[in-house]
Amino acid sequence: MKKKIQDVILECVQGNIAAQEDIDAVVNAANAWLKPGGGVAGAIHRAAGPELYQECKDLAPIKPGQAVITKAYNLPNKYVIHCLGPVYGRDKPADRLLSDCYRNALKLAEENGINSIAFPAISTGVFGYPIKDAARVALETIIKSIPALKTVKKIRLVLYSSSDLKIYEDIMAELSP
Repeated sequence: MKKKIQDVILECVQGNIAAQEDIDAVVNAANAWLKPGGGVAGAIHRAAGPELYQECKDLAPIKPGQAVITKAYNLPNKYVIHCLGPVYGRDKPADRLLSDCYRNALKLAEENGINSIAFPAISTGVFGYPIKDAARVALETIIKSIPALKTVKKIRLVLYSSSDLKIYEDIMAELSP
């Protein structure tokens, strides 16, 4: 699904966040220490190579809602923006912290002249955030941020499963003008 909101393309696709060849920056659903792990962080670190973690060491730890930027190394992108999403039921208020991830990633993208960015479903894996709630927070935050964007012209949400994609598409259809 693809929508044009003002002059920004917002799209939802099923795929691998570490294989977004036409995107300037991919977002890593990171852990506080920015280490390779499972899920999105594992996929991004494996694809980027060990240099990514070497750069990350000096930027860690980060707090829930924070975002930091690194080079992308062996990924097909220029940058990786690392966000620490909230652990659902522990980090509160979860909705504000999750929203901060998307807002802060877009802010870093603007500051670095990034034209396109791809997000995974932050906090929905081992951090336990319910997918429907996370999709609503992500899409509401992104849509509210679009009027302030000057350089970012494409925002892609990359969902791992077809069921997650359907949830994001349904909420996007409901929220977008």
